[in-house]
Amino acid sequence: MNNNGENQLSAAQKYPFLSKVNYPSDIKKMDVTELKGLCNDIREYLVDTISEIGGHFGGGLGTVELTVAVHKVFNTPYDLVVWDTGHQAYPHKILTGRKEALKRIRKLGGISGFLKRSESEYDAFGAGHATTSISAALGMAVGRDLNNEPNRKVIAIIGDGAMTGGMAYEAMNNSGILKSDLIVILNDNRMSIAPNVWQISNYFTEMISHPDYNKFKAQIWDLTGKLDAFGDRLRKIAARLESGIKAVVTPGMLFEALGFRYFGPVNGHNLHQLIRIFEHVKTLKGPILIHAITEKGKGYKPAEGHIQRLHASTPFDKLTGKAFKKEDAPPAYTTIFGNALVEIVKQNPKVVGITGAMPDGTGLDILQNECPNNYFDVGIAEEHAVTFAAGLATQGIIPVLAIYSTFLQRAFDQIIHDVALQKLHVVFVMDRAGLVGADGPTHHGSFDISYLRFIPEIVLMAPKDEAELRNMLYTAVEYKKGPIALRYPRGSALGVEVKPDFEKIEIGKAEILKSGEDVALLAYGSMVHYALIASQKLGDQGIHCEVVNMRFSKPLDSELLDDISSRFKKVVTLEENAIIGGFGSAVLEYFSEKNYKNDILRIGLPDKFVDHGTQEELHKLLGIDPEGIVNQVINFIEIKKSKEEVPV
Repeated sequence: MNNNGENQLSAAQKYPFLSKVNYPSDIKKMDVTELKGLCNDIREYLVDTISEIGGHFGGGLGTVELTVAVHKVFNTPYDLVVWDTGHQAYPHKILTGRKEALKRIRKLGGISGFLKRSESEYDAFGAGHATTSISAALGMAVGRDLNNEPNRKVIAIIGDGAMTGGMAYEAMNNSGILKSDLIVILNDNRMSIAPNVWQISNYFTEMISHPDYNKFKAQIWDLTGKLDAFGDRLRKIAARLESGIKAVVTPGMLFEALGFRYFGPVNGHNLHQLIRIFEHVKTLKGPILIHAITEKGKGYKPAEGHIQRLHASTPFDKLTGKAFKKEDAPPAYTTIFGNALVEIVKQNPKVVGITGAMPDGTGLDILQNECPNNYFDVGIAEEHAVTFAAGLATQGIIPVLAIYSTFLQRAFDQIIHDVALQKLHVVFVMDRAGLVGADGPTHHGSFDISYLRFIPEIVLMAPKDEAELRNMLYTAVEYKKGPIALRYPRGSALGVEVKPDFEKIEIGKAEILKSGEDVALLAYGSMVHYALIASQKLGDQGIHCEVVNMRFSKPLDSELLDDISSRFKKVVTLEENAIIGGFGSAVLEYFSEKNYKNDILRIGLPDKFVDHGTQEELHKLLGIDPEGIVNQVINFIEIKKSKEEVPV
C-alpha cells in the first residue's frame, strides 16, 4: 500500500490494538494474543513515526515485548522502572500517555528523546547517559525500605551497551552487599551504539550457542518443570542441581558472584515467557537479574540488516530504510577530523585514536577502516578511556581521545589525576561542543571550557572552520608539554578551502580577522563565523567592529588582549559554552588582574539547562545567532553610552 493509502486509514484500522491503549492500565486485562497484536502495532507505529521525523530507532524496536511485559506485570508508576539511557524507551513513552506526543519527539517544545522526570510520572529517573540505571534503582530500593513500602518493586532495565561501563558493576557490587529487593533486566542485544565491545557479551554468545550447554540446560528445565507432582524434596534437589550447573557453565556465574540471583538467558521477544518470569521474580527477595536476549531493530528488515546505522536516524524512506537526501552541504566537522587523523597516523604510527563506543559519532570509524591497529574502542567507559590513554602516553604513544564534550565530563577526575598532574601528552578531541540540537540537555556540550579551563597547564583551543580544525589537530599531536584539548561543533563545516598539508599554530596566539574602531568582538570557535556575520550587520548600522579569532581559551593571547584594552572601550566575548567559567570569564579575569577598566559584555549560554530543538532554533532562542548578537551589542553600546552621559 502506498503512503497516501496508509494516511487514509484511521488509527483504529491501522493500529487496532494500540488505538485502545494510552496507559499501562489499558493492557492489564489483555491476554497474550492481544498483547502480541499490541507489540506489532507498536513496531508499526514506531516505523511510521520515526521515518517521518527522525529519532532513535533500532534500540526501541528491540525492547517492544520487554516493555509491554514490564507494564503488564508490574504496577507502574507505583512500581519504579528505571531505564538506562532513553533511546531504547520509545515504546515505554508510547504506553505511558505519550503516543501522540511521539510525533513531536526531539522537536522544539516537544517531548524529550530520553527519560525526563518532569515529563511523566512513569519516568522514574532521568537519563541520557549510559550505565546509571542500577545505581539509581538501588538508591530507590533503599529509599523504599527506609520509607517502609515493602510491596513497591524497583526495576532497572540496562543494556544496549551500557554494561560496558564500570559504574554498572560498582552498583551491582553494592547491591549484592545491601541485599535490597531489586530486579535488573539485562537487555542483551550484543550492541551498544556500535558493535558491542563487551567481552562478557562475547562469552555469553559462545556459551549460549554451545550445544552441550543447551542440551544440559533443556534437560534440567524439563526436569524442574515436571516436578510439581513429586513434592518439595525432589524440586529442591533439582534446584540445587541447576544451581551447580550455573556455577560452572552458565553466564550467570558472574552475576551470582556479585550477589544476584540469575535467570536466563531468556528470549526477549517471547512475550509469554517474559510475562511468566516477571510474575515469578516479583515474588522473590533480594537482588535479581534477568538476562534477556533481544535483537536491535527487531521487526524492521532495514534496521535488522543495518543495526548501527539505524541506531538513530534522520527522516528516512519507510520501505528501504535509507535516509532522505539532503541538499549538498560541506562535510561534517566529524568527517574532517576523522580524515585528518588518518593522514596524521599514516605520517606518524605512534599516534592512536581512542573512542568510547562511538566510532561513527566521532569519525574514528574512518581510522578503524584505514588503520585498525591504531584504533581502540573501550566501550561506554570514559573514565577508563582517559586513564588508558594516560598509560599509552607514558610509553611514548600519542593518544587522540575522541569523545563527545558531554561524555568527557564523566571522566573529570581522571583528566586531572591521571593526565594533567603527570603532564602526560594526551590529545582530547571534543566533538559536539556547544548546543547539539535534538538530543537536548543531556547531550549539549555546554561545559567543557568551564570544567577544563581551571586545570593547571592544560591547553584549550577551538577552530573557526574545518581548515583550522585540521591544523589544530596537527598542532595538538605535535605538542609535547602535556594535555591539550580542542572542541568543535556538531554538524556541517563551513565549506572553506582545505589545504592538503598541515600547519602548526603557535600556542596561545589569536588572529585579527577584521579591523574596526567601535567595539572588539573576541570570538571563540564556532562563534567566529557568527561574529563575522554580525559585524557586517552592525557595520550597516554604522558600528564598526574588530573581529578576533581567539583560537585559545587557555593560554589567552595576553599581548593581543593588552592591545585590545588600549584601543577599545567596549569589548564583547562570544562562545558556545556556559557563560559561567567559560572563555568570557577567562577574558574578564585577565582584565581584572591587569586592572583594565574596559566595559565587557559576555555572550554565551545562559546559566540554565537548555532544552532540545534544532541548533538554529536554540541559537535564535538564546540570542546567540548573528541577529541576536547584533541586538545584544547595540543594547550594550546604548546602555553604556546612556550611563556615561548621566551627569554626576
